[in-house]
Amino acid sequence: MAFEGLAEKLQETFKKLRGKGKLTEKDVKEALREVRMALLQADVNYKIVKGFVKNIQEAAVGGDVLKSITPGQQVIKIVHEELVKLLGSTVSKLELKGPKPQVIMLIGLQGAGKTTTAGKLAAHLRKSGRNPLLVACDIYRPAAIKQLQIVGKQIDIDVFALDNEKSVVKIAEQARHYAVEQANDIIIVDTAGRLHIDDLLMEELEALKGLLNPDETLLVVDAMTGQDAVNVADTFNKQIGISGVIMTKLDSDSRGGAALSIREVTGCPIKFVGMSEKMSGLETFYPDRMASRILGMGDVLTLIEKAQTALDLEEMQKLEERIRKDRFTFTDFLSQLEQMKNMGPLDQMLGMIPGLGNAKQLKNLRVDEKELKHIEAIVKSMTPEERDKPEIINGSRRKRIARGSGTTVQHVNRLLKQFSQTRRMLKQVNQLGRGGKSNKFKFPFM
Repeated sequence: MAFEGLAEKLQETFKKLRGKGKLTEKDVKEALREVRMALLQADVNYKIVKGFVKNIQEAAVGGDVLKSITPGQQVIKIVHEELVKLLGSTVSKLELKGPKPQVIMLIGLQGAGKTTTAGKLAAHLRKSGRNPLLVACDIYRPAAIKQLQIVGKQIDIDVFALDNEKSVVKIAEQARHYAVEQANDIIIVDTAGRLHIDDLLMEELEALKGLLNPDETLLVVDAMTGQDAVNVADTFNKQIGISGVIMTKLDSDSRGGAALSIREVTGCPIKFVGMSEKMSGLETFYPDRMASRILGMGDVLTLIEKAQTALDLEEMQKLEERIRKDRFTFTDFLSQLEQMKNMGPLDQMLGMIPGLGNAKQLKNLRVDEKELKHIEAIVKSMTPEERDKPEIINGSRRKRIARGSGTTVQHVNRLLKQFSQTRRMLKQVNQLGRGGKSNKFKFPFM
């Protein structure tokens, strides 16, 4: 989970503050000492940590805070505000104001995830009504063009490539003409990376940028490389000039040092973050929401946005009707499981719920994705009749389902028992609802 280590340490520190009815200057200094250590262990730049803690201390030891009714909460509010500033204060959206086709140029080192990110960004822009074209300008890495073509096919977006052309400038020139002919209103250029920054890479990127005059030059960095990502961003910004950063693999980075340092060091905003391997796993970066997640305050707005995108409202209404008529089946269950999976990893969803953002709580609540795959395999191994009428599943059918799903009869028995209990519970809730003002279900069953 993103920022897991940092979040756990900060939340433990602030739990101690909340437990005190009155705070002294010594209490605040001790808490800030722990905050300092937590940030350094998260691989946040030392100078940034020093300034961050100094700002909090100046605001937190003021008389109004220490004499307030809830001084612990006041200190946490100050930390939240400073975190938001560190992460960029406000959301930084794409600036696409040039003549069409507009151009986004993706740059970065090899292995940062540029090609996959190009596909994710194209899918993201298409949702807002754009017609993107992916352009393969990585002519050095083996199979780079093929990889972009596979990504494009996955999301049904056109890819422009010239297999035998050795000049990226010529490829970009022809790609622009092609985009005009095909009515593509935006071009996303996937450039070549290197294992390290070198003069040849920089010269090529400068030539490409000079030709394309891109609306956005976005640096793709791997969050898990920590301060190396920050150093790379600083170098690229000074030599090429970048308009923003896309941080990949943030969902796998338990420390978060790069995300907390990159804006302060480069002055460039984080515009997107990669939160899963799926093509839908690119999120707009909201500094205030990320700060809330780190401090265990949840992120309800992102959760709602994900639900609105992933959940089928018409299907939800049909499900509600089926539950009211006591007709909830394994087919309904499978449909709900698919929709929930589209929202992203379940531990991320839980972390967005206020009160469940605490890292230790999430460890106890963490859903075993492997177990979910077993459940899905079991349901898919049932016949349509068995899904609708699980009561007909006898001993021989259970053996067949277990073989078909690669599980055991015990797995099948457990799922059938849990499903039976769930149906009884839904029936009871439905009966209670009839006696009240409403019997509508607002959230999907999972």
